[in-house]
Amino acid sequence: MRKVFIVNRIITVMNILFVCNQNENRSKTAEEIFKRKYNTKSAGLYNKNPLSKKELSWADTVIVMEEDQGDEIARRFPNEYMKKRVLSLDIPDVYHYNQPSLVKILKEKISCYGDLL
Repeated sequence: MRKVFIVNRIITVMNILFVCNQNENRSKTAEEIFKRKYNTKSAGLYNKNPLSKKELSWADTVIVMEEDQGDEIARRFPNEYMKKRVLSLDIPDVYHYNQPSLVKILKEKISCYGDLL
């Protein structure tokens, strides 16, 4: 977490890692639209540069687009997975990068987790 000092007040900014299959559309869009509110990164599970232990260790919270992606992270990185809050948005892989309907559903789903983020 990054700490920001604002007039004698400390605000902690959460590190959120968004994960999908290829890191081309859903997680990349999420990283972009939430970067003003959180420290964000994104990663894919099955792309040229798949999710690494280092990226996972950086995150305070991991947000996957589909439940089975969380299962895959647990299989690949069991020790790190047990230390993380992993949330699933249940967003299927049918969207393009920055598609307005994807942006809308991402914002709606993230707002449901408001108390956890």
